[in-house]
Amino acid sequence: MTGSLLLVAGGLVLLALGGELLVRGAVGMAARLGISPLLAGLTIVGFGTSTPELATSVQAALAGSPGIAVGNVVGSNIANILFILGLSAVILPLGVNPASFQRDSIALGGSALLCTGAVVYGVLGPVIGIALIAALAGYIWWAYKSESAAPCPEGARHEHEAEDRPVPPGTGPLALGAMIVAGLAAAIIGAGWLVEGAVVLASAAGVSESVIGLTVVAVGTSLPELIACIVAVLRKHEDVALGNIVGSNIYNILGILGITAVIKPIEVPAEIAAFDIWVMLGVTALLLVQLRSGWRLSRIEGALLVALYIGYSLILATR
Repeated sequence: MTGSLLLVAGGLVLLALGGELLVRGAVGMAARLGISPLLAGLTIVGFGTSTPELATSVQAALAGSPGIAVGNVVGSNIANILFILGLSAVILPLGVNPASFQRDSIALGGSALLCTGAVVYGVLGPVIGIALIAALAGYIWWAYKSESAAPCPEGARHEHEAEDRPVPPGTGPLALGAMIVAGLAAAIIGAGWLVEGAVVLASAAGVSESVIGLTVVAVGTSLPELIACIVAVLRKHEDVALGNIVGSNIYNILGILGITAVIKPIEVPAEIAAFDIWVMLGVTALLLVQLRSGWRLSRIEGALLVALYIGYSLILATR
């Protein structure tokens, strides 16, 4: 048990470190190549911050642990909305810009519906994976075209996401390349440790891999989002906190699940298809309703989300 806990802890540290190194190196390289901060924020930062989830789900699928592979994505999205966004709203009520949220709310709701349909189908194979990736590419194109055509708050947020991860001015291409390689290596090794430790932990605790994937792994790979959101609300940048969670959930479904399904077909565990995916769809719908009601997430609404996550966790603990 102790060894598996150390593997899980060590894996999470390497995943967080690897993701940050990868993002900073890639953003720095993009700047050297003349790629706009807007495009870098939409693509490089979006994919880079989801590296922990991607590496973990792919490793789990290759290791024959579908409960962890799918549970990681579904559980991360549930934790992002109920726990991380709820806690953020308790600290600072989150305001929403109606004009900038229209597009992302459609993408968030649509991706949740696509994920639900794919999970209920039962097998996530290459065809479904390619469809999810194509949907993500369509979303990125839509966002880039709409934000580059006219200045908007969301465009500025994506630019700030890239600009907030600077590298020393004199850093050359070789150093940036080394950061990217080191980040990828750390993420891959960390994911391997996390999956190995999670499988052993599930066996020792007498619970299914799906439960471990939905809880320990999902929350662990969402730690970068938690830290980013808490920092954002403490700085009173509520748009960054909300955008971080919405963007992360879109990328988790369309990118992480899509890429994983292309690399290795996944047979969805029956318990996730019967219950947890519906929880994810339900909390996504609840968030969209809350945000459109007055265009803000109040402290009371945030506390409700956290309470719902506690309730959900208790249900998982009895499974």
